[in-house]
Amino acid sequence: MLSIIAAVSANNALGKENKLLWHLPADLKRLKELTMGHHLIMGRKTFESLGRPLPGRPHIVISRDINLKFEGVTVVDSLEKAFELAKEDNQPFIFGGAEIYKQALPFIERIYLTRVNETFEGDAYFPELDMNNWELVSKLDFEPDEKNKFHYSYEEYKKRS
Repeated sequence: MLSIIAAVSANNALGKENKLLWHLPADLKRLKELTMGHHLIMGRKTFESLGRPLPGRPHIVISRDINLKFEGVTVVDSLEKAFELAKEDNQPFIFGGAEIYKQALPFIERIYLTRVNETFEGDAYFPELDMNNWELVSKLDFEPDEKNKFHYSYEEYKKRS
């Protein structure tokens, strides 16, 4: 089951200047819980924004430049090659950025969104979802607290059959 995992603002902003627009420790914990042991498929800029591979998860980076070398990372030049490398994984995750999300959307079966209920100015945006194709299967709302200063929601969607 191929899935997307993303954190987006109320206006679908993902980031600006290759950086996140907020800091939500609870979401980082959830990200780790959901993705541990699974492949993370992402574009080069997204990987560079991380600075290093996240422990316990194989990383596949998509780049036009297949001569790129990152320690502990496999670099491929297409989404199809990334899917092939992750085919033994029962739930690889598309991890960004905006263009990779857009290209992968037709192949996705589940979407795990953290929706930060604020509007942010960004330069990368999550693609608009055609809700005729997606069913919201769960939603949990959270109020701001001392560590997480924004109201946010965890939304899980599955592709309609």
